[in-house]
Amino acid sequence: MTLDRETLNSILLYTITASGAVIAAIWLGLILWTWRDIRQRSRDPLAQVAASLMVAVLGLFGVIIYILLRPPETLTEAYERSLEEEALLQNIEARPVCPGCGRSVKEAWQVCPYCHTKLKKPCVHCGELLELPWNLCPYCAGSQVAAGQTAPVIAPPIYTPSASPEDAVEFVEE
Repeated sequence: MTLDRETLNSILLYTITASGAVIAAIWLGLILWTWRDIRQRSRDPLAQVAASLMVAVLGLFGVIIYILLRPPETLTEAYERSLEEEALLQNIEARPVCPGCGRSVKEAWQVCPYCHTKLKKPCVHCGELLELPWNLCPYCAGSQVAAGQTAPVIAPPIYTPSASPEDAVEFVEE
């Protein structure tokens, strides 16, 4: 069977038309994918339009440039990460710990049940729990120091420098 010129032209025409349709579908698919992806990664409408136009004009090279420059995480991922960070910070801030053993304690505890460290003291007038260094109750304004006593004053530690800098450093000769 011989193929005449007219048959070859029609086969070539169908092949070119089908290839053009496939390439156009892939090109439109890349534009649509870019549009949907940038909408998940940015709220900025200018960035959304610019990314889609870049892919529309540059084609496959535009997709490669977009993939290199796009935001690393979606808005949903960024929101979930911020929620996780906030929850962790609330857990850290909300839980008091024992200064003696470092375990979690409750606000209403007077002593740590693990190491028996005194955590709080009751007010002598109203019975509310107070921090140990407080000498005045913020609930009833009652003094926590007996009438004849004075509040203990805790002096800061005194730093005494050594006589000479050479005394502080020991040199080892080989």
